[in-house]
Amino acid sequence: MNFLEYFKIGDSWITSGIVYVVLALACYFFFKNIVRISAFTGEVKGELRKASWPWDSDPKAKGFRKYKELIDSTIVVLIAVILLAGFVQFWDFIQLLTVGFLTDIFR
Repeated sequence: MNFLEYFKIGDSWITSGIVYVVLALACYFFFKNIVRISAFTGEVKGELRKASWPWDSDPKAKGFRKYKELIDSTIVVLIAVILLAGFVQFWDFIQLLTVGFLTDIFR
């Protein structure tokens, strides 16, 4: 087997060429903008340090106590989703009865 056959993607050199050109362009733009990318990454790290996270920052807190705010927020969201689903289901049922009643009247 020829050495170049290891670099062929699929059964076509055209497909391989397209993939390698796209890869080369991606590498070019990445290395051209590496300073901007690293500055952006540094800014993101700085902003994430300032963020308020939903768990206790006390190193002595262990287990579920450490994640109390996160658990409470999750429970509130689940209850809200269940109530919203019930509300939508109720009005869907009402509309189903209404449309069924109107179609029976006008038959």
